[in-house]
Amino acid sequence: MNEALQKTLTLLLLIGLGLLLRSKFKNKEYVNGIKQIVLTVALPATIFIALLKIEVDAKMIFVPIAALAFNFIMFALMPIMLKSIGIKKHSSTGRTLTMLVPSLAPGLSCFPFIAEFLGEQGLALAALADVGNKFFVLIFLYIIAMNMFLSNNKSEESNLGKKVKSLLLSLVSEPINMVLFLALVLLGLGINYTALPAFIQGIFDKTSATMTPLVLIFIGLAVQLKEGKKRLVISVLFTRAGLTLLFSAFLIAVFGITDTNLILLAVVLPLSSASFWPFAHISVFNLQEEAKEIPEDSRTFDTKLAVLVLAFSLPFSTILILGILTAGNYFTDISTLLFTGIAMTAVGVLPRLYSKIILPSLSKTINADA
Repeated sequence: MNEALQKTLTLLLLIGLGLLLRSKFKNKEYVNGIKQIVLTVALPATIFIALLKIEVDAKMIFVPIAALAFNFIMFALMPIMLKSIGIKKHSSTGRTLTMLVPSLAPGLSCFPFIAEFLGEQGLALAALADVGNKFFVLIFLYIIAMNMFLSNNKSEESNLGKKVKSLLLSLVSEPINMVLFLALVLLGLGINYTALPAFIQGIFDKTSATMTPLVLIFIGLAVQLKEGKKRLVISVLFTRAGLTLLFSAFLIAVFGITDTNLILLAVVLPLSSASFWPFAHISVFNLQEEAKEIPEDSRTFDTKLAVLVLAFSLPFSTILILGILTAGNYFTDISTLLFTGIAMTAVGVLPRLYSKIILPSLSKTINADA
């Protein structure tokens, strides 16, 4: 059996194990506990090891800048995307999608697969890329959420500086960012992984080994198919993925990337699921509106839609990323990326365009003629 296929089957079986264990993890706190272990212990250890094993290069500053550029480009495209699927920009639905779609959560949806298929070098670069994404989701999107909230509630005032300071402290104290900073300091001092004491290496090695199985079991436990605006969410996710692939093709072509692993990294990292942080920002302002007993249809954001996007985004991204990495060199060709990107965008946009814009227009025309 093909090695990549064997690896994929192993990963899928671990997700399947998570699905089988759902009856044992009915309490959400148990599932969240697994996620916290991954994000605060296993993933930081894996990233620390990966960073200390790579060769420092000044060109690496390009990596977080490229990720941040992706975030801002997707954010800038949101008005066009919303219009194409028949969603008003200033509606609660439009504001919610504007917050979630440009964000990335590579920790749970992408890093484990990068580690398995692209190795430690790929994972280290992915961790650096996430630094740019973290700035976007923690700082920029909070400011955007506040502006949306204030526009929808003209009488509200808020201490923006205090909130941003709190978020900066949160950013600094996050375990992943702490080990990222520590690893970069050690590299700057010329200390690599092999220079660390054996018992320190042993702690990190054994902790890191738990990451992939824990993440995949978590995905199986967390997958939800709730009722609601499922068609809208699926349409948005297909459109997001299509535009992402077009961005990756453009990036690869402009910078002349030829290394297979770097190409695959540039393709799969932006396909990561939507981040939880925008949802956290949304929840903060929703609680303020709930306390004032503002009706749900008049609130700034649609929290139910936000939950649905997160619930669908994780398995959707996982399937895409796993499929692309399993296919090997197939998705390293720019023409393949362009064709797939256009096709996925069309799958996302055309059904909504027809049902929300074209069909109502035809109905009006027919009724007018009658």
